[in-house]
Amino acid sequence: QVQLVESGGGLVQEGGSLRLSCAASGISFRRYTMSWYRQAPGKQRELVALISSVGSTNYGDSVKGRFTISRDIDKSTVYLQMNSLKSEDTAVYYCNGGGVSGVWGQGTLVTVSS
Repeated sequence: QVQLVESGGGLVQEGGSLRLSCAASGISFRRYTMSWYRQAPGKQRELVALISSVGSTNYGDSVKGRFTISRDIDKSTVYLQMNSLKSEDTAVYYCNGGGVSGVWGQGTLVTVSS
């Protein structure tokens, strides 16, 4: 069964940090581009970060320098380390494998209080 399961969301104060995890099963993890997206209330879903099958990374402009995406191939898990969090980072964060037509997780809520 193909599945992505996110964890690590929660409530944090501005300036704080959180680390999201996404455990994958049922896919050839090492061959997939894995991404994190987010969707804030009333806004469109946006790309936060991605890591390609060869390990190259890319970030949305709003999170560059604050967020870091990484992966553990042996654990089939992708991470999103979020530092210096801002209230505008509040959103549901979704893990994705294989692009927008690929596999999606159920989402995890991150709330940053000011």
